[in-house]
Amino acid sequence: MNFLAHLFLSGEPDSAPYADVMLGQFIADSVPGRQLENYPPAVQTGIRLHRAIDTFTDQHPVVRRGTQRLRAAGYGKYAGVISDMFLDHFLARNFAEFTSESLPDFTRRVYAVLHTREAEMPARVQQFFPHLVQHNWLLGYAETEGIRRALSGLSRRAAAGSGMETAVGELERNYAAYAADFRAFFPELQAYVAAELG
Repeated sequence: MNFLAHLFLSGEPDSAPYADVMLGQFIADSVPGRQLENYPPAVQTGIRLHRAIDTFTDQHPVVRRGTQRLRAAGYGKYAGVISDMFLDHFLARNFAEFTSESLPDFTRRVYAVLHTREAEMPARVQQFFPHLVQHNWLLGYAETEGIRRALSGLSRRAAAGSGMETAVGELERNYAAYAADFRAFFPELQAYVAAELG
């Protein structure tokens, strides 16, 4: 999953470790394994949860079906990255089905929480976090144009020929299939995370 789903799946906002878990979820991809212990226990929980979500997602048969569709469309080793973006799109698009909080309110709240923890973020995350907020990436995921921008940005940092900048065309051509994958998968991910958080 990409940023939106990880942040959304950080527990109940009124729970004591929520901000720590959210921070861990947000920075996890920039924290090498051995650096995990440099963070407080609740932030470590968020980092471990992020990794568990990624493993669950990558191994889920419904998600694998989607990544196979993307590989068949020519996206090779980048199929998983693109699939994560597509899943975030459908979460953003259907956000009201999963919570009473609106997506704009959620994004504002998340940005505010993360802003208070910016000094604890790895340097790489500190560099892109202001751009994420300024351009409101999380809210933008609800539109295919927002996914196009995100994938175009990723393609500039990937190896030449990744093709990620064209993947929205694949989403638009097979929108119903990817939407069905999301609807089959996401409730199972929610149940898995609820069990992980106890």
